[in-house]
Amino acid sequence: MSSESPAIVKKMWNLCNVFREDGMDYGDYVDQLTNLLFLKIRDEQTRPPYNEERIIPERYNWNTLLTKRGSELQEQYEKILKGLSKEQGLLGLIYRDTTNKIRKPANLEKIIHGIDTESWYSLNLDVKGEIYEGLLEKHSAEVKDVAGQYFTPRALISTMVEVLNPKPGETICDPTCGTGGFFLEARKHITKQYSPLNRNQQNQLKSSTFYGTDNTPGVVRLCAMNMYLHNLATTDKQIRETDSLQQPTDEQYDIILTNPPFGSYRVPYARDDFWASTGDKELNFLQHAYTSLKIGGRCGIVMPDGVLFGTTNAHKTIRDKMMHLCNVHTILRLPKGIFYAGGVSANVVFFEKKHYRPDGKPWTDTIWFYDLRTNMKFTQKTKKMERHHLDDFVQQYMAKERKESERFKKYTIEEIKQHGSWDMTWLQDDSLAFDIPDMATIMSEISDNMFSLNENIRELEREVGAV
Repeated sequence: MSSESPAIVKKMWNLCNVFREDGMDYGDYVDQLTNLLFLKIRDEQTRPPYNEERIIPERYNWNTLLTKRGSELQEQYEKILKGLSKEQGLLGLIYRDTTNKIRKPANLEKIIHGIDTESWYSLNLDVKGEIYEGLLEKHSAEVKDVAGQYFTPRALISTMVEVLNPKPGETICDPTCGTGGFFLEARKHITKQYSPLNRNQQNQLKSSTFYGTDNTPGVVRLCAMNMYLHNLATTDKQIRETDSLQQPTDEQYDIILTNPPFGSYRVPYARDDFWASTGDKELNFLQHAYTSLKIGGRCGIVMPDGVLFGTTNAHKTIRDKMMHLCNVHTILRLPKGIFYAGGVSANVVFFEKKHYRPDGKPWTDTIWFYDLRTNMKFTQKTKKMERHHLDDFVQQYMAKERKESERFKKYTIEEIKQHGSWDMTWLQDDSLAFDIPDMATIMSEISDNMFSLNENIRELEREVGAV
């Protein structure tokens, strides 16, 4: 997060007290705040020193809210939401199906006044992402169940972008784009590493670089707002509301950067371009990432532990196909405690898509594993994972000649096949020898392991039933 974020999030959280008075839940906080915040930021962008083009019709702009009170203010705000939802392109997507849930005009006036006192655009925030992340953290501190959500840590986003090194002119896709965090970090990387961009590169960055989908309407709107405010998307074809697993993508991309949701529901996808039909969402996203890449394209995808050690035919088939048709060169074992949802054990799988080899030999000959999990403890409150905790991984990953170290080991494909999975460990976990985990940690890990076990059992049952 930027240095201004904590103060801004605190201010926005205080504004949420008004929403609570109106009987809203957390899901409504972000939605209602960002509907208004977008209008304010767009207004700032059209004023000196920015002087950007006015996209929002004058009858719907921020100033029309500042001149009214009471029922007139309520009516004007509802007119704005309805009118903007009918606009074409990205603007219409941002306000699609939005409604005013602030029932009391006095509360609406409080929110508008609270937002108007701040100059938002000058803060250079990933406004939607950082506010969403901050409010999620605040909410998780007050409510134990956060609806299973977990936000991709900024440090991890930055690391994945840096090692994949997106370049001007390359296309970047996130099939579960959330609020667009990977896109904004990729933009920052490209503009910093390849500055100055020529006019053609600037136009490409704006109109033909970033492509994202998500199946949650509110999140898609947040991403569209973020992209719009950062001048990174021009049409609603770049940011779309859809289940990306339903069918193959129309295009293939140079880079896939994504952190898909894990296992909350099981729906087999009958796609001819998939190697295996399975109800495991994470396996389907891994297959989808492969099919969405151009030959030579590269991917960084967050995957749960089960993908690495699962024993079903689908797990084995997909891992084998990946090693044969891709260069699966690096797996980063992530520490626990870095996501808002508890019990998540995850990894980042990095691979490059290759063409079919007539000789049938696998493209993967060695996989390097970086263990950032063993004896590494992070929490959401007292010890967050920061970017510097990943510096050694980046250095080792980017080295011209990789060398093994305490946390960085390589295994040949023969060793991996003999082991039977990608679940490679070599460090001694000190906690097993000296520390007894607290009961909450034990129960969380048991729950996580039981979930993975049940997923494997269901997959085996289907495979047996299909024989």
